[in-house]
Amino acid sequence: MSKKNLRTLSTFFRRTLTPISEHSTLNFSPPTKLSLHTPFAPQNRNFDNPTCNNYHHHHYSLEFLRFSGKSWYTKSAERLESSSSRCWNCHASPAASETVPFLFCESCRCIQAVDDSIDYFQIFGLEKKYDIGDKNLEGKYKEWQKKLHPDLVHSKSQKEKDFAAEQSAKVINAYRTLSKPLSRMIYLMKLDGVEVDEEQTISDPELLAEIMETREEVEEATNSDALNQILSQMQEKMQNWSNAFANAFQSQNFEEAKTAIQRMTYYSRVIEEVVKKL
Repeated sequence: MSKKNLRTLSTFFRRTLTPISEHSTLNFSPPTKLSLHTPFAPQNRNFDNPTCNNYHHHHYSLEFLRFSGKSWYTKSAERLESSSSRCWNCHASPAASETVPFLFCESCRCIQAVDDSIDYFQIFGLEKKYDIGDKNLEGKYKEWQKKLHPDLVHSKSQKEKDFAAEQSAKVINAYRTLSKPLSRMIYLMKLDGVEVDEEQTISDPELLAEIMETREEVEEATNSDALNQILSQMQEKMQNWSNAFANAFQSQNFEEAKTAIQRMTYYSRVIEEVVKKL
């Protein structure tokens, strides 16, 4: 390109691209910090105490991009807010002091969709451990069912009725799982990422011989006294292995914990046979 053409282009740009003065109506505010508290960022989570960190709530602090006095969301901010735990109706966030799962919005009382990040222990306000003690699990279960009963939501929108049915189903599954020691064990292991195959065959010849012998005794038992004696023996073994699981799980010895579950599975089946015959 010739020097003459270069001078012509330079003159053109100086005349057409006027710099923005400090008195211009196009005001750019200083850059703001975008703070995203996502499930992927470390939150000092305490899985044993959901009330300490609101692990099941993903709050997003979304800043705006300001241009000409207007506020605009970025595309990524829109996606993040839509996936947060805000109420779908009034967009309120759960209170920081809330000690129960976000099933109802405290602001507008609308029923919320099922949050898969809330585990069964959190539903009943329990610490995530095997020995849940006498925490009135049945009473808490009935309280949730009353709140989600179809008769109590008949005046709600169809959307909320559907949410209530899904929430109720989850509460039922949670109660059934946590109310039985064996299913509670398996669920705890699953939460820690350990899958347990209940149907896995045990190759321990001593255990297999014991189970076969006990089943023969059940078949040959002719009165309730003999059956109750077998039942008492199996329940004692269940309790012993239950204690073994609790110790193994607490020390994160998952192999020992799996062994306890598999043995208790065999003993529980014998107990079922005895109960059927009583």
